[in-house]
Amino acid sequence: MPVLDAHIVKGRRAFTVDVRLRLAQGARLALFGASGAGKSTVLSCLAGIENPDAGRIRFGDTVFFPPGLPLYRRPLAYLTQSDSLFPHLSVADNVCFGLRAHERNGARQWVEELKQRLELGPLWNESARRISGGQARRVALARMLARRPPLVLLDEPFTALDRPTIGELVDAILQWHRELGFTLIAVDHRADILEKLCTRAAAIEGGRVAQEGTWPELIAAPATPLLARLLSND
Repeated sequence: MPVLDAHIVKGRRAFTVDVRLRLAQGARLALFGASGAGKSTVLSCLAGIENPDAGRIRFGDTVFFPPGLPLYRRPLAYLTQSDSLFPHLSVADNVCFGLRAHERNGARQWVEELKQRLELGPLWNESARRISGGQARRVALARMLARRPPLVLLDEPFTALDRPTIGELVDAILQWHRELGFTLIAVDHRADILEKLCTRAAAIEGGRVAQEGTWPELIAAPATPLLARLLSND
């Protein structure tokens, strides 16, 4: 049985997104395609930022839709292009913000590990408004992982970062994936980054899955001319 079973139908101005996803526990799937293809809409519906017009979403024993389950009740973490840090809070308070009071003692050792491995120690008591963009990405990643989510959604979280920083963050995500075993869905417009993060890819065109498979399968025989161009340009 798949841990994630989703059929998302969502109308957009140019087309209707109609995507089906079935993922096993611990799977790593990339949603790949041109800008505006509907990739972020799929993640937004999974996260609860918006509800589908039709379809269903189930993760494990939890039904996300229908009806629409509030974001705070969904067992997931959602990291986007925006860090969405609270500038008036310290780095430490931002990392621990999503932890409920009764969870903080039990998570202390895990938070300390995140702090050390993401090199946040020197920043720990700094105001979030004083840190750099790359540092803010590390803080956002630590906050995302602090609750050990079973489902992780990444929506182009590496935008505007340099390649060395992207490489470090990708390595960190993969290490924690091995330790925690979460299911991962990632969106980015750069295939080389997604290849490192995810073992399989679903190519989205006009709101539909045009092709799904491993990266070697997509590269060897892309299903559409657009997909061929996107893969060759990377």
